[in-house]
Amino acid sequence: MNKTQDAVATRRYREQLLQDSWRPQYHFCVPDGDGRPGDPNGCFYAQGLHHMMYLYHHPEKGFCWGHVTSRDLIHWRHHPDALEKTAHDDGCFSGGAFVDDDGTAYLSFWVYNHPERKLDQDSYCGIMLAKSTPPYDVWERVAPVAIPSSEWGIASVQGLPVACADPSNIWKSNQTYYMQTGNLLILNKYGRTPEASPSMKGDWTELFSSKDLKTWHWEGRFYDHSICDEHPDESEDDMCPSFLPLPASKDGGAATDEYLQLFISHNRGCQYYIGRLDEKKFVPRIHGRMSWIDDTYFAPEAYIDDKGRQIAFAWLRTNLPEDYEQYGWSGVMGLPRVLWRANDGSLGIAAAPEIDALAYHTQQWTGKQLEDMACINLQQPQCCRIEWTGKDAEHVTGLHVGSENWYEILCDPVKGELRVDARSSGSPVGAVEECAPIRFSPGEVPHVTVYIDASVVEVFANDKQAITRRIFLPTNELKICTVGGKYMDSLLASEMAPSQPY
Repeated sequence: MNKTQDAVATRRYREQLLQDSWRPQYHFCVPDGDGRPGDPNGCFYAQGLHHMMYLYHHPEKGFCWGHVTSRDLIHWRHHPDALEKTAHDDGCFSGGAFVDDDGTAYLSFWVYNHPERKLDQDSYCGIMLAKSTPPYDVWERVAPVAIPSSEWGIASVQGLPVACADPSNIWKSNQTYYMQTGNLLILNKYGRTPEASPSMKGDWTELFSSKDLKTWHWEGRFYDHSICDEHPDESEDDMCPSFLPLPASKDGGAATDEYLQLFISHNRGCQYYIGRLDEKKFVPRIHGRMSWIDDTYFAPEAYIDDKGRQIAFAWLRTNLPEDYEQYGWSGVMGLPRVLWRANDGSLGIAAAPEIDALAYHTQQWTGKQLEDMACINLQQPQCCRIEWTGKDAEHVTGLHVGSENWYEILCDPVKGELRVDARSSGSPVGAVEECAPIRFSPGEVPHVTVYIDASVVEVFANDKQAITRRIFLPTNELKICTVGGKYMDSLLASEMAPSQPY
């Protein structure tokens, strides 16, 4: 095609996406290409910009890491792809990012090789690094392979099979670099049968160290999940790990003496440990989940920004069948979450406040108005933000969204539950009820914020819990009404301005 044809095709593609009523308008979507998988990767903050890489499949370049930057976590600018396939491999899978003291940024990633590719001495297989300097537009692979694998996702170290997939972010301590590797492939090979050794079952990661970011040494397993009273079951793996210090406030500031290990198990979605670092061992204190009924809230990636906040993204894995083939796009991220250690030692969770800058046309109802109000009048109910505060800690409050097909969002302080019930939504995927535990202090009332964005629904409650779902409800049925409105003290509803370019 010539330049004119390129321009016409590009405009036609943009307009096609703009007409798609299920494409989110202010959640980050893969701008083009097939975002399956669509993991966020390689996130870091440097020189005033938030950097995010995202995994997607390019029809000509294989599995690539797209690269976008933002000043405000809302609007994202496209950069050239950071990683793509070479003559030695077929692209890359997930990994992390690290900015060294001199400003050089490093990406750690899992080299991908197609199952039909014959591996030989010229093949890259294992964990690799790439590096770049400001403005971080050109990335150079650091050869050779940092941690070579003897087979797909498994390395042989000292004659032992060692997990070698989905590397974590790198961190630095006492002039030594550290990095984790995930265990899905080794669990699949050695830990799935009833007679398998207990040491090969469940979640763990391996720890590697390096003095020069070139030669890496195996330090052993990074943690033992059995230390926690509650932990994942033996069917769950640890992949896409992120390991960062937890701040003591949602606003950031100084870090606490504890760390957050974010990760996925492929059958149960995103989860985490909070614990301390004892030299080269992570000692988890508590385990928690960010997904309870399926794996919609999936692969996470986190980083520390200039305020000391820990910010996390996750790929929302629930997609319509063959969505890329049918609609020309695939790949959605959840809103950026701010994570910190709450006063009681649990995990604090909130949407990054930058998102609320998109709110406009805000309406408020209080007291008697809420008792008399049936439904919320919004011009764009498919792109909105709704926030309410309960009157007391004795009653269920929430929202009913839809008419003939519908879902409900409910907060129950008595049972200590946050629920999204989509069983009557008619959604072809994700038509389930997801229930998350939430700890209410005596007398604490619900304070819930809901973000509705086409097929994405995100619910945040009391800076303590969150549920993210994808629900494909027909937009012409998107009527929003209160549940238990007379037990609400106040309710605010805002339209949200689209931030995606298309």
